Amino acid sequence: MVGYIIRRLLYIIPTILGVAVIIFVLFNVAGEDPVRIALGQHATPQAIADLEAQWGLDQPLWKQFLDFLRQIVTFDYGESYFTGERLSEAFASGALVSLSLTLPPFVLGLVINIVIAMMIAYYRGTWIDRFSTATAVIAMSVSYLVYIIAMQYFLAYELEWFPINGYAPGWDAIPYLALPWLIIIVVSIGPDVRIYRTIFLNEMQANYVRTARAKGVSERGVLFTHILKNAMIPILTFTIVAVPFLILGAFLMERFFSIPGLGDLMISAINNGDFPVLKGMTMYITITYALFNLITDLLIAAVDPRVKLN
Repeated sequence: MVGYIIRRLLYIIPTILGVAVIIFVLFNVAGEDPVRIALGQHATPQAIADLEAQWGLDQPLWKQFLDFLRQIVTFDYGESYFTGERLSEAFASGALVSLSLTLPPFVLGLVINIVIAMMIAYYRGTWIDRFSTATAVIAMSVSYLVYIIAMQYFLAYELEWFPINGYAPGWDAIPYLALPWLIIIVVSIGPDVRIYRTIFLNEMQANYVRTARAKGVSERGVLFTHILKNAMIPILTFTIVAVPFLILGAFLMERFFSIPGLGDLMISAINNGDFPVLKGMTMYITITYALFNLITDLLIAAVDPRVKLN
């Protein structure tokens, strides 16, 4: 197990290096000049030279790339071009806000969707199954933006059950996050339930299920003891790879509800051409995605004793 983890961590290094090369070329060679974006097209040569020196863009490209690699290793991506804020502090505070927005509905939605999918699979072929499947398809066909606008208008503006937007630190954030949580859960029901239903139906047709029933195991025992445990393997694979994106938060959600998470930070960086933020966020996504792929393999091995990590 330890040897497998070490090898997988070593495999991550060339992946990160390859992404770093692509990101550096896109932003430092092929992309727009951030100095021109900041100062405008009519800036004086002296102003351009001063800002390039301040941001370290007057250095040779090979030296800039080595500095970028140092930033990746130390997780210190310097300062924002436009706010001057230390990015390590901005990423840390933004990640906490984004996780508070996305993690609770992610966990709660996972439990709810698994229970709904199990119920639908149990009543497969009945009107409950057909009605639920049709409802899930309709729910998937509606845009995320429509959910946000409609629920924000009716539940926050018309009924005044929730604040329309805003954010407060600590426990005071719950009233502001309640409606975004509800929207995230509602949006996830359609696609997740369809996938989980398919997984449960496939497991119900397996030989071990027929064997358990032949031995006299109750239908509830078959469902919760045998099918659920085996179905968790593909469910974990589907779920864990989505966890890194929870750190980014929900871009539209943070924008519409004025929540200062990483999603909102990244959108502002795109609008302003804040390259250090974009490069840092891209590398964070790459690293977390690679690590959670490893975590997925470890969890599958823990759930399924047939899986051996070599």
